[in-house]
Amino acid sequence: MALINADLHIHSKYSMATSSRMDIPTLAVESVRKGIQLVGTGDCLHCKWLDEIKTMPEVSDGIYGMGSARFVLTVELEDTNRVHHLLILPDVSKAEELREAVEPTSVNIDTDGRPNVNLSGVEIAELARDVGAMIGPAHAFTPWTAMYAYHDSLGSCYGDMAQYISFVELGLSADTDLADRISELHRLTFLTNSDAHSPWPNKLAREFNRFRMEDITFGELEKAILRQDERGPVMNVGLFPQEGKYHESACIRCFKHFTLRECVMKQWRCTCGGRIKRGVVDRIEELADITGHPDHRPPYLHLVPLSEIIMMALGTKSTTTKKVKAEWERLVDEFGSEVTVLLDAQLDSIKGVDPAVIHAVRMFREGRVRVIPGGGGQYGTVEVEDGPAPSFEAEDRGQGQGQGKGQDQPQRSLTDF
Repeated sequence: MALINADLHIHSKYSMATSSRMDIPTLAVESVRKGIQLVGTGDCLHCKWLDEIKTMPEVSDGIYGMGSARFVLTVELEDTNRVHHLLILPDVSKAEELREAVEPTSVNIDTDGRPNVNLSGVEIAELARDVGAMIGPAHAFTPWTAMYAYHDSLGSCYGDMAQYISFVELGLSADTDLADRISELHRLTFLTNSDAHSPWPNKLAREFNRFRMEDITFGELEKAILRQDERGPVMNVGLFPQEGKYHESACIRCFKHFTLRECVMKQWRCTCGGRIKRGVVDRIEELADITGHPDHRPPYLHLVPLSEIIMMALGTKSTTTKKVKAEWERLVDEFGSEVTVLLDAQLDSIKGVDPAVIHAVRMFREGRVRVIPGGGGQYGTVEVEDGPAPSFEAEDRGQGQGQGKGQDQPQRSLTDF
């Protein structure tokens, strides 16, 4: 058996608000440098992107390759209730079959890689079953376009197809400890994916899965997600959920945070007049009916992208400065991939890297960090415990920071795994 790192939810250059560099050659290079052996193509129903996918040879059952990078076909669909669904497809022919079925229901299938379809969750799941695809709710807890934003259960969303659902994608604002408070999810595999709109190191594979598989094929991936024949997930890796921009309930205008009780008393309206958006932690609190984890659940490892750790260590305000890029390149060139640097590398052996960077990586490995939660549409921030860290700028997290309440969050260390 091999351990395979996989990021199964990204988007191509054909989706809205994505980088023009989200093309196959760039993704092939950057996924390997990141340390990811299997990447979801995203957007595989878009005609131009599907044509580009077809330029890659099928190197094994349902897996397409460029160089040493490997891709499996995936797509995200938005249903009539604005719920997003992630589908993982067996091969190109099945993608073409699904596209033929979906095309009459969508007005933007060829203009947006993540198309809107005039179908319910039940109907999308039926189509997934018909083509042999795996399906589950994408970023299931976020207050916009997520299953639990509009439904209280899998059955409410998928009807009699609920038993066909094989995974739940947690999203950036949730982790295993939170999601396992809902008993109906205990039978399902949890996926942690980046939903990347950019190929850069702090976006692609900022969250990923580690699976135990015999080889990289669609059949092996399916067995791993369904936890069959000793295949399965061995680790979920992701951001601290407090970093998610909808982790706590907060005003979408001034970003002030509120407890669930305060939200109800204020009828979800801030004193500034803005709307208070229910956070993931409070939504899960509303649905929670159990504690503990099922026996099959693997550990969840909280990590921050290496470029952001370097940014903090050097005291810069962006991951795109020459100094940050130089340190990132030096570490990745030395150890082969970012994941190796973050999880496995013997840092004492490297020379020429700023000692502050090595120290910061160690602090993250030991869980010695402080997390200031996000909410209302602004990302949270992470600081190394024994030193200040700058807040992430808009270009790094996608949005500026407000004045949300802070809290210390002791985290598990790499040594726990």
